[in-house]
Amino acid sequence: MKHVTASLLLAALSLAGPACAQTTTFQVGATTVSVTPLATNLSVPWELVWGPDNFIWMTERNGRISRVNPTNGQVQLLLAVPDATETGESGLLGMVLHPEFATSPYVYIVYNYLDGGVLKEKLVRYTYGSGTLTAPFTLLGNITATTTHSGSRLLILPDRTLLMTTGDAQLASEAQNPASLNGKILRLNLDGSIPANNPTPGSRVYTLGHRNPQGLVLAPNGRLYSSEHGPANDDEVNLIEAGRNYGWPNVEGFCNLPNEQTFCTANNVREPLFAWTPTLAVAGLKYYDSPAIPEWRNSLLLATLKASRLVQLRLNAAGDAVSPPAEFLTTFGRLRAVCVSPQGRIYIGTSNQSNDQILVLENRAYQPTATGAAKTAAPLRIWPNPARATVLLQLPQAAAGPAPVEVHDALGRLAATTRFAPGQTDLVLNVAGLKAGWYVVRTQDGPRAYTQRLLIN
Repeated sequence: MKHVTASLLLAALSLAGPACAQTTTFQVGATTVSVTPLATNLSVPWELVWGPDNFIWMTERNGRISRVNPTNGQVQLLLAVPDATETGESGLLGMVLHPEFATSPYVYIVYNYLDGGVLKEKLVRYTYGSGTLTAPFTLLGNITATTTHSGSRLLILPDRTLLMTTGDAQLASEAQNPASLNGKILRLNLDGSIPANNPTPGSRVYTLGHRNPQGLVLAPNGRLYSSEHGPANDDEVNLIEAGRNYGWPNVEGFCNLPNEQTFCTANNVREPLFAWTPTLAVAGLKYYDSPAIPEWRNSLLLATLKASRLVQLRLNAAGDAVSPPAEFLTTFGRLRAVCVSPQGRIYIGTSNQSNDQILVLENRAYQPTATGAAKTAAPLRIWPNPARATVLLQLPQAAAGPAPVEVHDALGRLAATTRFAPGQTDLVLNVAGLKAGWYVVRTQDGPRAYTQRLLIN
């Protein structure tokens, strides 16, 4: 066991710097993907986040938070979290940045700490400025923890609520206990309060029945996905839906045994999209849709620890099913963290506990054009999806002028209309009067056209 101390600050200049550019390649269909070490001498990089400053923001399990220059691999240490406690698989884990970082420069982290000699977990908000992080504010603490099964990924949704995954802390039955914070995906407001529209009023629980979820990502169509460690069997990738039960410990993987089927029927269990036996030790998860590697478009990219490979899961058009997995990047040991840049490069953090590194995967033959860039602009986001009463429509940039919105049903009939005002990015659409089924949402903002599918249930 070791505690992170301020003395780590003195080691900042000796941390990872530019790595020797020893490039290898592999094929993804007709595309040649180059793999180059970007930064080395790292210690279990747990989270990689593409920041609004076009740097990679990184947590390491030993407590360090840094910015990594994606051009030359230089690492700038921002903070060694003073009470982060690394023991076993615990330590500094997930991180997310506030979406309006320029005006709200908040960094949210989750980590393990000691309270009277007892290992616990908490969610803390720091404020960034002048190259450092200050003013820690605990949003949620005193979560039961042990040296394994702590989770934990963080994600901020378009409605500015925060999701946090928690492991069962080796207390399997707590995953089914709605009063426990363990074995859950939690949803909080950004000030730590409980959203009024959570599935259960007054409860932070968004979903339950999780063993140790360590990946969490939102696709542009509003679908939410998570990766989760199984026991000796049934690692999972799940489609996350509010209020659903994901089965653990009563169900492992699919509802395919008689006792599991009974439990699933009685407890609103959502089966996984895919499950692996033997297990891969699934970790970081990201959505990829860049034309830089066209064979990976509309796919989930999954880092694995035990299997030591990157897994691609291609989604169907609705986002509710995946094709059989394809595997890549098998020679770098344990892989934990995944990050995708706006240019379509993928950054992978290894987890070998000795000279860990960040790898950059890229198609060096890809040259975006102005026309191509316009066609592949960030899409219209819809949250939640599926929806019942209201949805939040979010443009990738403020509307240049009045931008009409049309909602068409599966037969092409106009079902609803609204519009973005000039300068507006977020718009709430009332869908309570629409019948259940698939719809297409279209909006036109000058030369930019956006289309996204919406499921009403």
